[in-house]
Amino acid sequence: MRMLFDWFDDRTGIRQFVHAALYEHIPGGSRWRYVWGSTLVFTFTVQVVTGAFLWMAYSPSAQTAWESVYYIQHEMQGGWFLRGLHHYTAQAMVVLLALHMMQVVVDGAYRAPREVNFWLGLILLQLVLALSLTGYLLPWDQKGYWATQVATKLMGVVPGIGDKLQSLVVGGPNYGHHTLSRFFALHAGILPGLLIAVLVAHVALFRRHGIHARDPDPSRDSTFWPDQVLKDSVACLAVLVVILGLVARHAITGGETHARPADYLGADLGAPADASEPYPAARPEWYFLFLFQLLKYFEGDKEIYGAIVVPGVVMFAIFLMPIVGRWRLGHGFNVGLLFCLLIGVAGLTVQAMVEDRKDPRFQQAVAEAEASARRVKQLAQSPTGIPPTGAVTLLRDDPMSEGRKLFARYCAVCHSFQSDAGEGLAHAQAPSASNLHGFATRQWLSRLLDPKGVDSVDYFGATKHREGEMVSWVKENLAELDGPGRENLRKAVIALSAEAALPAQRAADAKDAKQAAEGRELIKSQLGCIDCHRFHDAGELGTAPDLTGYGSRDWLIAFVSNPGDERFYADRNDRMPAYAPHADDPHRNDLSPKQLALIVDFLRGDWYEPRPGR
Repeated sequence: MRMLFDWFDDRTGIRQFVHAALYEHIPGGSRWRYVWGSTLVFTFTVQVVTGAFLWMAYSPSAQTAWESVYYIQHEMQGGWFLRGLHHYTAQAMVVLLALHMMQVVVDGAYRAPREVNFWLGLILLQLVLALSLTGYLLPWDQKGYWATQVATKLMGVVPGIGDKLQSLVVGGPNYGHHTLSRFFALHAGILPGLLIAVLVAHVALFRRHGIHARDPDPSRDSTFWPDQVLKDSVACLAVLVVILGLVARHAITGGETHARPADYLGADLGAPADASEPYPAARPEWYFLFLFQLLKYFEGDKEIYGAIVVPGVVMFAIFLMPIVGRWRLGHGFNVGLLFCLLIGVAGLTVQAMVEDRKDPRFQQAVAEAEASARRVKQLAQSPTGIPPTGAVTLLRDDPMSEGRKLFARYCAVCHSFQSDAGEGLAHAQAPSASNLHGFATRQWLSRLLDPKGVDSVDYFGATKHREGEMVSWVKENLAELDGPGRENLRKAVIALSAEAALPAQRAADAKDAKQAAEGRELIKSQLGCIDCHRFHDAGELGTAPDLTGYGSRDWLIAFVSNPGDERFYADRNDRMPAYAPHADDPHRNDLSPKQLALIVDFLRGDWYEPRPGR
């Protein structure tokens, strides 16, 4: 074995290389303050290794990026761990870079003959931040998509070349597949290659000039091995422990109770990017928040100062530190400038966080974004899975999310949608029509046929029908029912509710099929309902809504399409517009057949519900 190693050393000179690396002279002995460079090399190595494995499963296109990240996070063995490690190590690198710069400036290790190495360190800082910025878009979720738009639009304020520069980075006038492709090429190829090249030069110059000791004590001189190696190893281990804690933070704090670890471990994954859905919760990562906050002080024509001038002046001042530090007072000025900058960055970051925490609109937007993220993952885990059209269509075709939005936009102006416990949707103003929460359920119908509830604001109380025939009939005929009468009314409610075939009542309808059949006969013969309503083969149209198929999907679509139809309220319709497309007046409404169906399915609760444990 020794002969083989001697042969290999003769061809490569590995003994000399290892000796030079391990037995580097450290004036004044090993120090904990020297560990930051090694921790940065360690975290970059972790990034390269985890990034390579993520690359194997990632598909960089606008229709497959989110889907492949979802696969990594939720389906691939250990994928959530890889994503979390990669995500939080990137954030750790930013912190370690700041600490490393503080150590270099405070110790004066930026002064001659180490000026070039200091400037290379500044380039490394810029490359790491660029890697973070480009990586933020790659999951192709809402937060990354919209935050990247904000960042890239700042390029447009560069005088003269701003528009062309922005178009070059974006890949055209719109954000899409070309944007993602370019950011992926930068993140996985160009920027890491540049970083490795600059890092090699940085380490080479560091080896050339050696460690700069702030207060060298010749009696404590040592070599890199073993003392400094031990300290560096302990520091790297501590960094790894912190990163692993962040990866598993929700499991540690007990903040989530999901059955699937991938739902709460690792890095977050928002809803798929959708250019048609605004995202008020968009914010850059926390280490860019200070720039986001700074730009608030430079709005309109002054934006160029916050985006270009001020950051440019700051970077130029840092670049000049090795020159300013030549003078006796220059070093003190540089240290003071650095700490002022760090305090300013920290202050702006905290200010941005506090303002967001106090902004109810932002908090609501965050809550809605989190709800959308949870919902799209539920849909992706459904038996149908992600369709060929991509995950973005999961939410667009989902009654629970898209139907809810459409109801809030078109219906909540008049109708409320809230349970007694306050669950549901808040109406835009005082409701002027019935509360549709639980529409056509047994509970909803029972309250409708209650003399104390029929003219309440939840039913006819805010409409012109509050003094109509229905309210009068309920108050006159159902106020003092005896035992058999109440039982007949109960069966009629079961029968009428069964017409809707509501998903939530499927089991109850099957169980009470016999009572429903009896109730149908009671509606036709004894209760007097067909004096005004039509019900299957009994009664006539034109006086009150047809109760055949009441609350069913087809019935509701027809009703919302045209409540003034003879089948429903005819000329007694109270202000409710017709939402169906009309050949003679194509601009009469804004709802397509698909949107009508989504609203109806939302009202009926006809959407995918995950099984327990999913």
